[in-house]
Amino acid sequence: MKTLLRGIIAILMIFYLFVLIYWMFVGFGRTEINSSFSYNLTPFSTIKQYFYYYNYFEPEIWIINIIGNIAVFIPFGVFVPFVLRYNIFKFIFHFILGITCLEVFQLVLKRGSFDIDDIILNTIGAIIGFIIYKIVKRLLERKVIG
Repeated sequence: MKTLLRGIIAILMIFYLFVLIYWMFVGFGRTEINSSFSYNLTPFSTIKQYFYYYNYFEPEIWIINIIGNIAVFIPFGVFVPFVLRYNIFKFIFHFILGITCLEVFQLVLKRGSFDIDDIILNTIGAIIGFIIYKIVKRLLERKVIG
C-alpha cells in the first residue's frame, strides 16, 4: 500500500513540476522575451518594497509576488520528502540549488528576472511544506502505532 501511495504522489509531483516550469517560463505574461536582463541580488529589497509601499501596488500584484511565491512551493515541500525521503538539510540544500538554477535560466532566457527574494520566498514555501509533511507523517505514525 505504501508503495502504491508513493507512486501516486510521484506522479502528482511530476505533474506539479510541469505546472511550475510553465508558470516560471510562460505564465504570468512571460510569453514575450524581455529585451534586457533583469535581476536583483540584494536580499529582501523587493520584499521590503512590497511591504513599505504596499498601497502603491495593486493587491493582486502583492499577493502574487509575496504570498504566491511562498504558497506555490508548499506542495513541493510535501511531495519531495515523501517520494525521495530527504531529511531537512538535504532537502533545503537541493531545493536552493534547484530554484537558483531555474532563476538563472529565467534570466538567461529573458523569461523573467533573477531575484534573490524569489529564492528566499520560494524556500520559505518549500520549508512550510516540509514541516506539514513531517507533522502529517508523525500524526499518521501515532495513529498506526498508538
